[in-house]
Amino acid sequence: MTAGRFMSSFRRLSSAALVGAAVLLLTPDQAMADVPVPPEDLLLNRNGVAVSEADVDFVIRVRLAGLWEIPAGEMAQNLSDSTRIKQIGQSIADQHAELDQLAKDAAAKLDIDLPDEPNADQKGWLAEMEAAQGTEFDAIYIDRLRAAHGKIFPAIATIRAGTRNDTIRKLAQQANQFVMTHMTLLESSNIVDFKALPTAPAPAAATSAAPDPVLAAAGAGNDGDLGFDTVNMPVLLAALAAGLAVGAVATHQIVNNRRPGYRNRRARYSR
Repeated sequence: MTAGRFMSSFRRLSSAALVGAAVLLLTPDQAMADVPVPPEDLLLNRNGVAVSEADVDFVIRVRLAGLWEIPAGEMAQNLSDSTRIKQIGQSIADQHAELDQLAKDAAAKLDIDLPDEPNADQKGWLAEMEAAQGTEFDAIYIDRLRAAHGKIFPAIATIRAGTRNDTIRKLAQQANQFVMTHMTLLESSNIVDFKALPTAPAPAAATSAAPDPVLAAAGAGNDGDLGFDTVNMPVLLAALAAGLAVGAVATHQIVNNRRPGYRNRRARYSR
């Protein structure tokens, strides 16, 4: 190795070492990007847009969630022997008190009547918890709340994406943050039975939009970003091979037809 090449390699290695050292000196918060939090101050706040039946149902659901999850969290303080379950119950109860007030404010603004007590199913869950204690209470508490949050989560997304009312849109965005936090808290107990949770629908059942006829004919959208349907791949390969064959024959004819005396020789030998 010449002296010039050695110095060039040395400089490259030195630069790489400096970059690596700089990365190691960064704190975890600096080295990793923060997860964005939706800025609520960017949401519109217009009046006069009527609420739909789905909007009204959503506000009622938020109110109902607080009516049973707040007392459930209070039960955890007396019926659970786990410090962690007590912490989870207290956090969820406190946060639901805040979310409940947001639902009340939205309901007052939009003239929506809210219930004052849990529904029949929620009363049954509270009765189950009240009759249990210790690890039995923990299992019932985590199971019922995690299942309930899993059901309301997609409902919130539907309202947030499709409502025409600004007040409902803001409440849905706020509720989404609360519910995600609560699911994470419940899962931190390490006793969530994930196998018992309902699975997501198959991709074909998850969309109702008709496929684009042009893309469908080409088999696009079924194999990642490649745009090829694995079922149609043999047909595509056969068409490609046929096209190449036709192109080769055409090229051969063009080249031979341009050769001097080609036609005369062909006529002579065919006599």
